[in-house]
Amino acid sequence: MEARNTDSGNPAIFDRQERYGLQTPGLLGKFFEARALAEACMLVPAAPLLMSQDRGDGRQVMVLPGFLADDKSTWPLRRFLTHLGYEALPWGLGRNHGQPEADADRVIGRVDAVRRGKEPVTLIGWSLGGVIAREVARKTPTTVREVITLGTPVEGGPKYTAAGQRFAKLNDLDLDAFEKHVHSINQEGIHRPLTIVYSRGDGIVDWRAAIDRYNPHARHVRVPGSHIGLGVNPLVWRIVAQTLATPAAPDS
Repeated sequence: MEARNTDSGNPAIFDRQERYGLQTPGLLGKFFEARALAEACMLVPAAPLLMSQDRGDGRQVMVLPGFLADDKSTWPLRRFLTHLGYEALPWGLGRNHGQPEADADRVIGRVDAVRRGKEPVTLIGWSLGGVIAREVARKTPTTVREVITLGTPVEGGPKYTAAGQRFAKLNDLDLDAFEKHVHSINQEGIHRPLTIVYSRGDGIVDWRAAIDRYNPHARHVRVPGSHIGLGVNPLVWRIVAQTLATPAAPDS
C-alpha cells in the first residue's frame, strides 16, 4: 500500500485536522470500550422490537469485518439480517489484515462470484470494513446497491484511530503522507447511496473522522455506544434494518 504524495502545492487542503478538530482517541476512550459487552446484552430485551422490523426482500447483503477481525465478528448481525429475510453474506476472505485497496479488488471479485446476475449487492462495513466497502462502491458502482458503514474512518485513513500506529508499522506507512493519499481518493466521490452510523462515544475511531464531508448525499446517523459494540448494538441493528427496508435515496 503506497502512500502517494498527492499534495498539489496548496497546503490549505490539508489543514483538515485543525479545521474539524480531528484527533487520536485517548486512553480513556479505549477503557470505555468495555461497554461493548453491555451493549451486546441489550440484544435480549430488544429482541421483540428487532424481530418486528420490516421483512426483507431477499436481496444480497455482504458484511465486511473490521481491522484484524474475520467473519465470526459479523455473524450476529448477519444472523439477524437472515432472520429478516435477506441473503446475508460473509466477506469470505479470512481476517482483515488492513490492506483496504487490495482487499477492495478482492471483494469486487467476491461480489462478482456470488451476486445473482446483474443484481447489485448492498455492502455493510464495520470500521475498516467500511473503508473497503466505500472503495468497492467507488470502483464498481454498478455492482453496489448502497453502502452502510459502522464507525468507519473517512478522514485521514488510520491516522485518527487508536490502531493507527500499529497499522502504520504493519504496512510501513507515513500516516501524514497517507492522509493526503486518502484525501485524494475521497475527492473522487462515491456515487452510490451512503448511510454512515457513528458514535461520539467511539474509543477507537475519532467520531469527527467518521463524518463524510466529501459526499453531500451521505446520510449520517449517530448512536450511543462503543466502537467494538457497533456490530452487536441493538440500536445499530434497528438502523440497519430500517435503512434496508427504505428505498435508497438517490446518489449524487
